[in-house]
Amino acid sequence: MKAIVDQEACTGCGLCEQTCPEVFEMDGDKAKVMVEFVPDGSRDCAVQAADECPASAISIEE
Repeated sequence: MKAIVDQEACTGCGLCEQTCPEVFEMDGDKAKVMVEFVPDGSRDCAVQAADECPASAISIEE
């Protein structure tokens, strides 16, 4: 599973980093994915971060 942040859509609210800090971090005023592949133990929080992103800037690929 891969997580992708659309940098154009990201508003920099930081919710993804709060929800799943194992996968997302803030890089200045935008979020970024820290890992190439989402670890098995972080799948649920990565999906939650994508679902709850207010800008719909996160997508998940299986």
